[in-house]
Amino acid sequence: MRVHVVSDVHGNSTDLARAGDGADAVVCLGDLVLFLDYADHSRGIFPDLFGVENAHRIVALRTARRFDEARAFGKRLWAGIDRAAAIEKAVRKQYEELFAAFPTPTYATYGNVDMPHLWQEYAGPGTTVLDGERVEIGGRVFGFVGGGLRTPMRTPYEIDDEEYAAKIEAVGEVDVLCTHIPPEVPELVYDTVARRFERGSRALLEAIRRTKPRYALFGHVHQPLARRMRVGATECVNVGHFASAGRPWALEW
Repeated sequence: MRVHVVSDVHGNSTDLARAGDGADAVVCLGDLVLFLDYADHSRGIFPDLFGVENAHRIVALRTARRFDEARAFGKRLWAGIDRAAAIEKAVRKQYEELFAAFPTPTYATYGNVDMPHLWQEYAGPGTTVLDGERVEIGGRVFGFVGGGLRTPMRTPYEIDDEEYAAKIEAVGEVDVLCTHIPPEVPELVYDTVARRFERGSRALLEAIRRTKPRYALFGHVHQPLARRMRVGATECVNVGHFASAGRPWALEW
C-alpha cells in the first residue's frame, strides 16, 4: 500500500493533479487557499485585490510581528469593500480549481486558512472530508483533525484549544494521526525562515504520548527546524510545504 500525503497546497493545483501518481490514495492536510504568497508577493487573493506594493507592506509588518499595525493597514485597504463577499468569491474560484485537481481517492482535512463551510460544495465523490473522524485506508486506521489554534494572524479556521482537544479525543487510538498543525514541540513548530514559533497543539502532543500512533503527520510550518523526529514510539513527520516543493510525502506498508 502506498499513500501520498500533502499539506499547505496554497493554490498549487498543477502539482496537486499529479500528487496521486503511483499511489493508492492521497491524504491532504489542508491549507488549500492562497491568500498571500510570502515568497512571491504577486500571488494570491491579497495582491489580486490590492496590488503588489501593498502586499510588500503587509508582509513586512507581519514578519516584524507588528500585527496591530498590519490590521490597521489592512482595515484602511478594505474600507468600502464587502470583505467577506470579496474573499469568499476569490476562495470559491480557487476551490473550484483545486478540488477538481484532487486525485481519487483523496482523504482531506482543513487547514487554518481554509473555509470549511465551502468544502462540501466543491468536494467531488472521490474526496472524503474528515475532521475529528477516522477512516480505514489499506487496513490501517487514519485519524484526521483539521484547523489551527487561535493566533494574532486571525486566519479563517482558528479554533479554541478546548474545541481542538475535543476533536483529538474523538479520534482516539489510530495507526496514523493526521493533523494540519504539529504537536507542541519546539523543533517542530519553529519556522527557520520566518524566525518565529508557530502554534502547535499541546493536546495533540499529549495524545501522541498516550495513544502511540505509528505516525503523526502534519504541515503548517513551512520551513521547520526539524522535519521529523520521534516522540516516544511515534514518528512525527512534517510532510512538507507542497506549494513550493510540489512533491508529496510517501507512506508505504
